[in-house]
Amino acid sequence: MPSGSSNSKLESQSNGTELPIRSKVPDPEGSQAVNPKDAQKAQGDRPQRKKTPSALDKAQTGEAKSKAPDSSNTGISRLPDFVAERNALFSELKRKHDAEVLEKAHPVIQVVLDLGFDKNGSPRPEMPVAAKAWESTPGSFLKHVDKEISSDVVVAKIDGKELWDLDRPLEKDCRVSYIPFTSPEGRNVFWHSSAHVLGEAAECHFGCLLSHGPPVEQGFFYDMAIDGGQVVKESDWSPLESKASKFFKEKQTFDRLHVSIPDLKKMFGYSKYKMYYIENLLPPEGSTVYRCGSLVDLCLGPHIQNTSKIKAFQIMKNSSCYFRGDKDDDSLQRIYGVAFPDKKQMSEHKKFLEEAAKRDHRRIGIEQELFFFNDVSSGSTFLLPHGTRIFNALQKLLRSEYQKRGYSEVQSPNMYDSDLWKKSGHWQHYSEDMFVLDVEKKKWALKPMNCPGHCVIFGHRERSYRELPLRMADFGVLHRNEASGALNGMTRVRKFQQDDTHIFCTQDQITGEIEGLFDFLKCIYGLFGFPFRLKLSTRPDKFLGDIKTWDVAESKLKDALNSFTASGGGQWELNEGDGAFYGPKIDITISDALRRDWQCATIQLDFQLPQNFELEYMTAEIAAKSKTTATSEAPSEEGAARPKALAPGRARPVMVHRAIVGSFERFMAILTEHFAGKWPFWISPRQILVIPVMPAVNDYVEEVQSLFKAQKMYVDVDLSGNTMQKKIRTGQLQQSFAKAKAVVGAQEKESRSVNIRNRDDQETQAKGELVPLDEAIGKLKALKKERRLVNAI
Repeated sequence: MPSGSSNSKLESQSNGTELPIRSKVPDPEGSQAVNPKDAQKAQGDRPQRKKTPSALDKAQTGEAKSKAPDSSNTGISRLPDFVAERNALFSELKRKHDAEVLEKAHPVIQVVLDLGFDKNGSPRPEMPVAAKAWESTPGSFLKHVDKEISSDVVVAKIDGKELWDLDRPLEKDCRVSYIPFTSPEGRNVFWHSSAHVLGEAAECHFGCLLSHGPPVEQGFFYDMAIDGGQVVKESDWSPLESKASKFFKEKQTFDRLHVSIPDLKKMFGYSKYKMYYIENLLPPEGSTVYRCGSLVDLCLGPHIQNTSKIKAFQIMKNSSCYFRGDKDDDSLQRIYGVAFPDKKQMSEHKKFLEEAAKRDHRRIGIEQELFFFNDVSSGSTFLLPHGTRIFNALQKLLRSEYQKRGYSEVQSPNMYDSDLWKKSGHWQHYSEDMFVLDVEKKKWALKPMNCPGHCVIFGHRERSYRELPLRMADFGVLHRNEASGALNGMTRVRKFQQDDTHIFCTQDQITGEIEGLFDFLKCIYGLFGFPFRLKLSTRPDKFLGDIKTWDVAESKLKDALNSFTASGGGQWELNEGDGAFYGPKIDITISDALRRDWQCATIQLDFQLPQNFELEYMTAEIAAKSKTTATSEAPSEEGAARPKALAPGRARPVMVHRAIVGSFERFMAILTEHFAGKWPFWISPRQILVIPVMPAVNDYVEEVQSLFKAQKMYVDVDLSGNTMQKKIRTGQLQQSFAKAKAVVGAQEKESRSVNIRNRDDQETQAKGELVPLDEAIGKLKALKKERRLVNAI
């Protein structure tokens, strides 16, 4: 399966953020480990830190000349020289750029405002506006837009593809849409801009060298090296927040400038960290930098208009991390924060964090004895009996659906010769993320995905069109060499299993297969109460194959999506140009009880792997004997022979990569937090607790237990010496008992019944319903079989 379907290796840097680096420290949600040792591992904290070189080692070491815009008793009194020299060069280059823009022709361009949908879901009328190239900005048009829309705007989007600063001049004919803070893209931009303010405050307070500062799922962070290897303390938070508050009042603008590589090296030559990005990550033509107050930073953007948009700002925590996520590199300080356009949203966010902490799967996992982690295999889950029961219930669910939907389950090796990975293309692009082994003087690797092995299975014998579509499912163990600091409970692990499926089909079968997958999604997600959204990502600028094939594939996906919408499945989104290089894809995002978005499922069309493995099948046409034998074409750049030409009567299958729950470990973590540990009966690891009123009925209690167990239910009994009230109270506190506490006394024994107290029905807690034993077994058996979300019998 492509890596996008589960444990993604790199921190997401989409929608315009700092330059991507491989991060080994998780986002804010990944830092609340219950066990201190686990927390240390999850965050990348270390007992000892390598001393960071002085922040001024690569800068001028004379007396500081630039006065800091703000300082406190605990901060530096003046900014270091490199700030003044960096900013002076930016100002000089900006003046030249502005002069060049003034000299350009400013022709009239055709601009149309796409104002999206109203509250009723109806499209608003498009609005043509008068505009000139290199002069008109998306922000200048907001005066023509209702305040209902304009008040929440964070950034613009051009032609549905590129995010664009509101104050950046347009350059050609285009459609302009506006992105609000309430959208994921809008929040990313807002938090990215807030990170720059944090960076400015840190530079003013510490005189530090900044590394990078991206948005993350619940806010943002900035990494920095402080002079002399100092560490950030909680006492630094308030001065930093005070400085940030001052910057908000100053309405500091975010000024964008494209800078050449030579000038970037002059601008950031003082910083080994910025120089690493410049020399290793940037294209030859250079990149953009942004100025915000006294901070000038290497950045792709875009940003909000000015700092006054930020009304609430708070530092949440700090930790240490490694530069580039490499434990052998410098130790840096990381400061996390969050910001909002109004204070009410900050209050709501704090309440959200409190509820999220209560639902943290790592805490519940320990309380309910579901799983644990150990240093002997960091990043690999030890599933305990209760956790394994949930894991097995999920697999049983999927296997039952596979049987109904025509899937064939296979098993493939865990380890392959590197030749396979070179053939698939993964070795060239993914080898550092694999666990590589030396076996008999050859390189082998544990598999991080199943798709190459499934190609081998498909191609091991002759295939006919009559066998297609061939739906191949695999629950095999996968390993990915995740960075140690990125490990985060069960949501980011090194060893995992997923509901991996690859469908081999003809082009004519694509639409039907995708429609079938949508029905599969509704079936599985509906059992857990997950609403979901669909997003189609189309051909990127760099792609493999011919445009005609791409157009046909995208058209078929759109047909399936439109059919899904027409049947009441909801609107889908178009994400132009964000498909994989080997084919278009549909990303599926679910929303949990806290309205957090999770991407578990993915549907990806792949034209490349069938070609790499020379997969083919006999078509319905009679193969005429070819007078010439197909031969291998000239070697490619990588030295591998190109695929043989197809003979008459032969065709290549289309490969569909598909996962629904994705990583079982990650999905279990999501479910744990979604249900807050209160499992539906059918998937609960502890379904019934039988409590005797007196020791005299212990024999009946054990009989009840054995009868329920015979129906494959998980039944506990409490034969301790505690009082009945304490036993019941203990059962109430153990939320994992999904359905019932069956209280048994003399009356129940004599009438062969049980007194059921439903966990989710408060009216039954004082005295439950007296139910004949056979009837109780039948009702609970049906509740389990039907996999109901609501625990009612």
